[in-house]
Amino acid sequence: MRTRLWRFLNTDIRDLFSLEGTVSGGIEAAQAVLGLAEKLQEEGENIEQLAPLVVRIDSLLDVLNSPLTQLAGAGLPFVSMATGILKFYLEATKHKPTLVESVVLVLQVAYLESCKEILNLPSNESVLERIGSTPVSEEVSQQIKRLGELELEEKEAREALFICFHSSPIAEKFNQVLSARLQQAGLEAAAAETLTQRVAWNTPPYLQQAFKALTEAGGEVSYLAQQYHDGWRKELEKYDSIEEYLETQIAKLPQETVFDEEFSFADIYVPLKAKPVDRNGNEVESTTAFVLEEWAKEVLQNPSQQGQVMFIQGAPGRGKSVFCRLFADWVRQNLHPVWTPILIRLRDIDSFATNFGETLQAAVDTDFAKNDDGWLTDKNTRYLFLLDGFDELRFEGRASGGIERFFKQVGVFQENCQRNPEQGHRVIVTGRSLALQGMEGYLPDNLERVKLQAMDEELQEQWLEKWEKVASQDKANAFRDFLRSDSCPQQIKTELAREPLLLYLLAAMHRDDKLQTEQLQEAQQGNEAKILIYEESLNWVLTKQREKWLQKQITRFDTDDLESILTEAGLCVVQSGGEYAKVRMIEARLEQQGEESAREILQQARKQGSEAGLKNALAAFYLKPAAGDTEGGVEFFHKSFSEFLFAKRLRESMEDWTQPRRRGKGFNLNDEQLAEQIYDILGYGSLTQEIVEYLIGLLSQKSDFSFLELFQRLENFYFRWCEGEFIDAPPENFPQKKMRLLQEQIPHRETSLGLRQVDIYAGLNVLILLLELQRIEELKEKVAFHPCGQPDTEDFDSKRLLKIISYSDCLGIDAFSQIAWLFLDGANLSGVYLSGANFTGADLNGANFMGANFMGADLNGANFTGANLIGANFTGANLIGVNLSGVDLSEAILSGADLIDADLSSADLIDADLIDADLSGVNLRGANLIGANFMGANFMGANLSDKLLGEIRWDENTNWESVQGLETAENIPEELRQQLGI
Repeated sequence: MRTRLWRFLNTDIRDLFSLEGTVSGGIEAAQAVLGLAEKLQEEGENIEQLAPLVVRIDSLLDVLNSPLTQLAGAGLPFVSMATGILKFYLEATKHKPTLVESVVLVLQVAYLESCKEILNLPSNESVLERIGSTPVSEEVSQQIKRLGELELEEKEAREALFICFHSSPIAEKFNQVLSARLQQAGLEAAAAETLTQRVAWNTPPYLQQAFKALTEAGGEVSYLAQQYHDGWRKELEKYDSIEEYLETQIAKLPQETVFDEEFSFADIYVPLKAKPVDRNGNEVESTTAFVLEEWAKEVLQNPSQQGQVMFIQGAPGRGKSVFCRLFADWVRQNLHPVWTPILIRLRDIDSFATNFGETLQAAVDTDFAKNDDGWLTDKNTRYLFLLDGFDELRFEGRASGGIERFFKQVGVFQENCQRNPEQGHRVIVTGRSLALQGMEGYLPDNLERVKLQAMDEELQEQWLEKWEKVASQDKANAFRDFLRSDSCPQQIKTELAREPLLLYLLAAMHRDDKLQTEQLQEAQQGNEAKILIYEESLNWVLTKQREKWLQKQITRFDTDDLESILTEAGLCVVQSGGEYAKVRMIEARLEQQGEESAREILQQARKQGSEAGLKNALAAFYLKPAAGDTEGGVEFFHKSFSEFLFAKRLRESMEDWTQPRRRGKGFNLNDEQLAEQIYDILGYGSLTQEIVEYLIGLLSQKSDFSFLELFQRLENFYFRWCEGEFIDAPPENFPQKKMRLLQEQIPHRETSLGLRQVDIYAGLNVLILLLELQRIEELKEKVAFHPCGQPDTEDFDSKRLLKIISYSDCLGIDAFSQIAWLFLDGANLSGVYLSGANFTGADLNGANFMGANFMGADLNGANFTGANLIGANFTGANLIGVNLSGVDLSEAILSGADLIDADLSSADLIDADLIDADLSGVNLRGANLIGANFMGANFMGANLSDKLLGEIRWDENTNWESVQGLETAENIPEELRQQLGI
């Protein structure tokens, strides 16, 4: 049986009381609804008072005929009207309404209550001011009136009430009328649709409140709530939990203070700009930069992109995390509950379940998630998950393939959300671009990737205008003048001052007269200037903290002690996995290093018995109590700080390693003491490129540093490590000692490092350092590091590197390629045997592989630009998509190699052997093929020439016998066509 929205009430009442109520207009109907609510509140179910009002109403949504400010400002609880009207109906007719008759009342009051709440949100204040007084038009009034004729079957009523309101037919009708009213009042169509959807999605909590009111009313009107059993209680608790999460965790994010300043991130934040990134990880240069927030809003609300993961990558300090904080709150204010934002720092996830939904449930850890296994399949809720910092994942990330599994899980989750109507969730992932090095082939296809851009002049000026408000106009103008002056180094103007984090540090130091412009002017490269800024920041905050509290509380300690704490804290955070470190670990290491006075500071702070005491001792350089840690943990406000301080700590050790004895020959630390320290500092995990860059820059600052001695000592350690000398030593050897200390100091680490892992990391990190040190100008003419030993000497072992690669698989399949290949560009690897090795996505730019053996190796997507591959053997290798442009492949063997879509433009293939090679889609423009053997090769879709690079070159010794698909190749030189009869 179909029931009309309101007619069952006014028809029955009119028949009972012979009332002739008529509605003369929309405004009168709206006043009747408001009057009904007021009478119910004041006089209860008084039949004589209510009946004349009931018959003048077409539906409770008649109230939309009033100016919207009147609806928003109504101090009347619409939800309680359902109870009052049902009581009135029972009293007047002496029989209970049907389920569907009761439902239509509950749906109307809940929708109106939701509408009133959404209109009253602070984010809609300006909207209400602009359109709130607009009277209803006759056309829209008629649409509102026709709602009273809307009919509902019991099945439709149950679906709207118990399953999903916002997608129900009745919600669609309500939404059409509300959207028409909003647009007629002056709101743009898109804005009206967004607001209407928010009202519909926000209705279910008020349905639950109506159930609660019916239950509390008791008597016969409570039967509807009883039919729903106690489900309404659970639902109401869920919505309350979501609102509490948003209020306590999301709403506060923009107001978090910037480090130890008195202003918030929202006070100095400016919109970021980005550019799209293609599937190969390359920025699409031809596109115009767009505002990141606008892109995210558009993709989020575009149904055609439902299956895409929004993927934001960028360099350190570009503002990824701050964007997540502010965008999450913007969604809360402007789109919730259509989208409910959930912000998750990936560093806080202890472990990943096989099912990504379980991982999210554990990470959210609030009642609405952890107490409901079906929280992700509830049609009434839809979440936007902001997963911040994929480069800070807390499993053994790149070494174990964990980061690849994470991306795969996210991609599959988003695809499932697109296919399953019960899961409409969206995901935003952010992280450092560098963490993706060599991983392009592992990323899922459904990533909508963008890359953050440096601040342009427009954004920088917007930031400076905001700086005026927090630092004073005079200070801001002085800083602006500095940036534009000749005394400001070019690297700062064009690079560093366009990074949000560094721009703040520069501005703050300039404000406090702590910026040493003379030193900055001497910096020759951007990285040197960046290091100087961090150095100045360290000195600045130490001095600043002394002025505020150090002299009063711990005057007997100097800033050197605090600096020791900070550098050791940086090391501890990095060794703990890059997120946070336990204070007891910092204490233990300070004691181990003999820093008694610094350790005493921490002990005194802990004795004060408060978090504030720890913060006082560790607040310098932006340390704070670790999120969710109750046992004395600290973390840096920004990951770059811990990486810089770790590099600074490593430099201090290297200075000790090269310190000569005061008397006699040799060094202050003998080879065994050096090896012990190497394991202690480097046996924790893999060095990042950022740490290495900071380290080389810090070492280069010291004009008297003994680079040659450091290189020779590290090389000696490396070759001893390759022979297994340290791990095979009697107990307790250096790897064992470090393993024990790590397990004692970092018991919370998800994957405890075993003996092999400690040994591998120490050796690979020394290999990385040797590869980087040989690039330093001072050493270029003095040393030539070869990982396999110098060719043509008895120490040369062509398979040494392959053995290291195989040993590294103890960390996880392909661990070596994910850790070390990033540093192999320009390396000397001539004559190495690397058959079957995995180089997928490796950057081997400029490396020397002369005579190397790559038989059967996986080189998918590798970059060999500028490499020396003369005589290299690629028989059966996977060279799909490899970049070999300009490479010398003379006499190379590529028989049976897969070169699909490879770039061989301008490559030199003189006398190369490409028998049976698959060259489908290969780019051979301008390549030298003189003497090359292409017998049986497949040229389908290959490109052989263009105007810029010219035609391929060949001679009578080039073998084209039995080639396949050459007729399908593009731009075949006419002479070759004639020669081969094509």
